[in-house]
Amino acid sequence: MHRKMIDVWVGLFVLLGLAALLFLALKAGNMSTLSFGKTYAITGKFDNIGGLKPQAPVKSAGVVVGRVGDIRFDDKNFQAIVTLEMDTGYKFPKDSSLKILTAGLLGEQYIGMSPGGDIVNLAAGDRITQTSSATVLEDLINQFIYSKAADGKDASK
Repeated sequence: MHRKMIDVWVGLFVLLGLAALLFLALKAGNMSTLSFGKTYAITGKFDNIGGLKPQAPVKSAGVVVGRVGDIRFDDKNFQAIVTLEMDTGYKFPKDSSLKILTAGLLGEQYIGMSPGGDIVNLAAGDRITQTSSATVLEDLINQFIYSKAADGKDASK
């Protein structure tokens, strides 16, 4: 009887460990908030998407309103085409804008959506033309270094 009780506790411990591993895998893969509700697809073109990945959140006012579905490269315009899978419960005006943002200084990238003022809402297959590309940290550091170097040359004169 005592041996069976130990086997039951070991089994429960193993199941809890597997559940914890599954939870961590979903969190690491940014899949913990998967929604199987209805969505509609819209697209946007960006000059630079930085480290944006499929399944990254699309947020408006801090609320997740969709996910990045697909990322492709347009070899005619040399831009990235990002397809967004928006939840049907959220409607946005046609003149809304997209911006690639970073959660924290070195955190994951996501798309921020700012609603416009148009009366007509976005529908499946629409394209958002007002987009802002990702800010690349290396470019900011280079600008800072070059501006400081230029300041040093001006001070020495």
